[in-house]
Amino acid sequence: MEIGAFTFVDVALSGGVRPAQRIPELIEEIVLADEVGLDVFGVGEHHHPGFAAPAPAVLLAAAAARTSRIRLTSAVTVLSSDDPVRVFEQFATVDLLSQGRAEVMAGRGAFLDSFRLFGYELADYDKLFDEKLRLLQKLSTGGPVTWSGRFRAPLNGEVVLPRPVQEPLPVWVGVGGSPNSVIRAAALGLPMALGAVGGLVAQYAPLADLYRQALEQYGQSPQPVAMTLHGFVADTSQKAADVYFPADAELHNIAGAEHGVPRVTPADIAAKNGPGSTYAVGSPQQVIDKLLHHHEVLGHQRTMLQLAVGSVPHRDIMRAIELLGTEVAPVVRAEVSRRTSDATETVGAAQ
Repeated sequence: MEIGAFTFVDVALSGGVRPAQRIPELIEEIVLADEVGLDVFGVGEHHHPGFAAPAPAVLLAAAAARTSRIRLTSAVTVLSSDDPVRVFEQFATVDLLSQGRAEVMAGRGAFLDSFRLFGYELADYDKLFDEKLRLLQKLSTGGPVTWSGRFRAPLNGEVVLPRPVQEPLPVWVGVGGSPNSVIRAAALGLPMALGAVGGLVAQYAPLADLYRQALEQYGQSPQPVAMTLHGFVADTSQKAADVYFPADAELHNIAGAEHGVPRVTPADIAAKNGPGSTYAVGSPQQVIDKLLHHHEVLGHQRTMLQLAVGSVPHRDIMRAIELLGTEVAPVVRAEVSRRTSDATETVGAAQ
């Protein structure tokens, strides 16, 4: 089991934190994540005043120069409103800077600001993503690329440079709750990241099962599944609640105001953290228990927690990263490894 974190580089609209402060803090957080042994760190693309990450590749490149081991991924790249050639060039460059640690997590995007900014029609929402994902996958595998489609100029025997250290450059597909998106990822043989934004983890099990079944039906080799979720770890459960729930409520209210969603309170967010839920907020032991329960249900290979939301202070994010890397991750990895070994032995004995 790989354990990591991701962020949209939230800035506090209510006052205090601005991009000039938040972006250097982000690099410090990724450096610490590397030092304490986390496996992966993701930066998600947003074009919204609540976030300071319209260009994840730039931020990941800065982190690549100051880290040595941790994998660096977008979470997600809004591929529908971007050019796959430029996305590949940017992340190939990050891969070279990091000596083979870059990944692209491609998604359709939950916020729609990029469609307005870059002149795309929302009516083409899914068709844009489907076409561009297929092109990005083709570019990632190397060799001359000949391609034509509806939304960009054709390519005729192009070799897109620079080539990354990793061949192919890893491309994940970020999926919300759409079965069609799950099947598309499986049909292309690409690893899938399930974005859990609330509810019970059991609700996501059918999607993980559908993905594995579809991989087999399309003749693809097994691929890893990731789970991205809201989570936070502090020295005590009370500290985690005091820091995370008000900030998460702020984030929900920023997003919800644009879509007519009723305002929520910290108590509403706390209710999302109940038994069996996808939220994992608490002390190290509580987060360990939650992540192991998630694995029991989904059988996935990677977990990424959105530690930094709304106005969570930098010092608390740094402590959360430290605890996640030194106290939570080693226990979760060891227990998942033990379970996997026991399951393998059981299957072998049965045969």
